[in-house]
Amino acid sequence: MKREADTTIKPVWNRRDWGSSAVKMPVGTVLESGTLRVIDYRCSAGPHDRPFLEQHHSFSISYVRRGSFGCVTRGRSFELVAGSFLLGRPHDEYLCTHDQHRHGDECLSFHFDAAQLDALGLPARSWQSGALPPLAELGVLAERAQAAAERRSELDLAEAGTLLAGRFLHLVSGKPLPPVSVTARDRRRAVRAALWLDAHAHEPLDLAQVARQSGVSAFHFLRLFARVTGVTPHQYLVRARLRRAAKLLAQGALPVGAIAYEVGFGDLSNFVRTFHRAAGRTPRDFRRAATRWPRHATAPGATFSKSGAAPPG
Repeated sequence: MKREADTTIKPVWNRRDWGSSAVKMPVGTVLESGTLRVIDYRCSAGPHDRPFLEQHHSFSISYVRRGSFGCVTRGRSFELVAGSFLLGRPHDEYLCTHDQHRHGDECLSFHFDAAQLDALGLPARSWQSGALPPLAELGVLAERAQAAAERRSELDLAEAGTLLAGRFLHLVSGKPLPPVSVTARDRRRAVRAALWLDAHAHEPLDLAQVARQSGVSAFHFLRLFARVTGVTPHQYLVRARLRRAAKLLAQGALPVGAIAYEVGFGDLSNFVRTFHRAAGRTPRDFRRAATRWPRHATAPGATFSKSGAAPPG
């Protein structure tokens, strides 16, 4: 939920979990923030490529959005297909294989460390290396995260990763995710958080930072805020920025690019895309419509005499 930055995937050569460079593969970093690291992985290895031993360096959950591969870790073998999840725990070794998999794979991977999981209110002790089959409860959240990564959703990628990790940990614990019960104190928390977000909307913010202001874990805060206000913290933040952008556009003084940065968008193209999605027109078209009134029309705020004519100015 930080300042809207350019998250264009920039290829680098590395391995699936930042291991050594015995075999090269393109990796794109989608987002880096204080609460988690999100990486887009694309692997083109096939049956004729030699597998190599790797090691997890973080708590990770990787969504296989396309293709397939095998994995051996902690004495168990898994075959991952589209919709599966690869799980990693720091220092655990694993081996990815492609004997039965000819077309490579693509994964959206979320990485946490123990302190980050603790800050999110998620127990690291329940996180083990391995794999999960395609599960509807996780698949819908993973696709929501993919939409956030591709900027097709108002949901922040950090929020999407937090929800996915929280749902995963509740699944492996065997305990149902408890419903959010809202007390009067919780409502005050959510309202104060919304007012704080509105006042700081022009600043770079992330989910953990906002949750700290409320004195609860990020995972609990995310669910609580959405329950009380009807939107996630990031959705509220983006809409606060859009409201301010619309006001500045209507005033007609600042250039569009300056407005984007003034209200908290760190990337002009993302601002234009987000504004168009909300307003149904580009910022420039919105400005023209707001500042060019036809002669027979009355400007906003004008008053009328009893005869129906605007009083003389």
